[in-house]
Amino acid sequence: MISIIEEKKLIEQFESIVGAEYMLTHDEEAKHKYAHDETEDYVFMPDVVLKPANTEEVSQILKICNAHHIPVTPRGGGTGLSGGALPVKKGVVISMERFNKILNIDELNLQACVEPGVITEIFQEAVKEKGLFYPPDPSSRGTCFLGGNLGENAGGPKAVKYGVTRDYVLNLEVVLPTGEIIHTGANVLKNSTGYNLTQLMIGSEGTLGIITKIYFKLRPYPRKDVILCASFRSSEEACEAISKIYMAGVTPSGMEFVDRDSIEKTKKYLAEVLHTPVNMEIGEEVQAQLIIELDGNDEEVLMKEAETIVEVLDNYGSGEVLFADSKQQKDELWKLRRNVSPAVNSYSLTKSEDVVVPRGNLPALVTDIKEIGKEYGFNSVCYGHAGDGNLHINIMKENISDEDWNGKVNEGIGKIFQRVVELGGTLSGEHGIGIAKRPYMSMAVSEVNLNLMRGIKKVFDPNGILNPDKIF
Repeated sequence: MISIIEEKKLIEQFESIVGAEYMLTHDEEAKHKYAHDETEDYVFMPDVVLKPANTEEVSQILKICNAHHIPVTPRGGGTGLSGGALPVKKGVVISMERFNKILNIDELNLQACVEPGVITEIFQEAVKEKGLFYPPDPSSRGTCFLGGNLGENAGGPKAVKYGVTRDYVLNLEVVLPTGEIIHTGANVLKNSTGYNLTQLMIGSEGTLGIITKIYFKLRPYPRKDVILCASFRSSEEACEAISKIYMAGVTPSGMEFVDRDSIEKTKKYLAEVLHTPVNMEIGEEVQAQLIIELDGNDEEVLMKEAETIVEVLDNYGSGEVLFADSKQQKDELWKLRRNVSPAVNSYSLTKSEDVVVPRGNLPALVTDIKEIGKEYGFNSVCYGHAGDGNLHINIMKENISDEDWNGKVNEGIGKIFQRVVELGGTLSGEHGIGIAKRPYMSMAVSEVNLNLMRGIKKVFDPNGILNPDKIF
């Protein structure tokens, strides 16, 4: 295919839709921002970057691209970890950065209508000011877009109690690859009117349509919280304690696991790179920690639940449990947890995997990951949302040769995924498949299922232009 930039008529059409100011063609330096995300060191340079401002402009662009079979890649905040927003076939990148408005917050019905380019944390703070709560809480919330959260069905620490992104979406405005504009549902709490296209769109990684409006449901904001930090002599002990806390009748609003390597690298990163050190010492015997959050509106109930957790942890030799009772202590614990990924990435190029197993199988998985690392010659740090069995594994390149990094290490990752499936889990809890995990899909999903997915893709996108070569 001839490069789009050489097709003068097409460029003129795109310019007439978005304006020259919101189109990148020959400026390679400016386009480079849209050629990569946070996935390893992948770079795929697009031919053209377009920045539409409204639904009609997206529709016009897609009609042109569909007619000329031009690949289109939707782009959010660029924080993805599976390569889901990379233009692997060049073509057009449609950046949603101008779709950045909170259109309405309905306090009567506990709903909101927003555009997909709104940053997650900005939306959370806006509804919080009105006493409302949007729980999905990815670590990149300060930079990621809500549209990207929908594309990957993001979760975060609070998913263990409150659920993931899909649990808060009522309805979507979507532009199909052919340019038609649809709504996928209705702004109601119950809906049994045909197939659930809203849920089909969430987690589809931008392969079925481009979301231009999101209708969320919200919750009242919990007014109280308690945070505990417990230390353990092994990662296995920390993971074993998790299920026991639930069996004791307590449902935390956050249950985060960090191993010793995660803690040490993040403390160093905060002190030396961000110049915001945390005042937290860990003993030499400590190999892992659990950060446990409880929230609600009754402080007495929360303290009783905290006491129950401490009693459970006593059986695992966790030693003294830190109660973070000041805002500063709470902020420092969450700062430590949220900065693990950037800390590890600043230390070494990484392959970042997020797998999920039934939480009772976490101890076995953590042990197996370390053993597989020894077998294939790589070090890893493990952390994540242990309360729902979602473990993040950052495999570090360090001194590994390029040949082994792209060969032997990938074999080791395949073995990790195989073990995950054997333990009743699957390949991704919230980062998606994109291009990074696409080679491993047949481990977790049967060929019958994959063919159904391909058939759905064909119905939505008959010419296969939208976010091609992702998932399968």
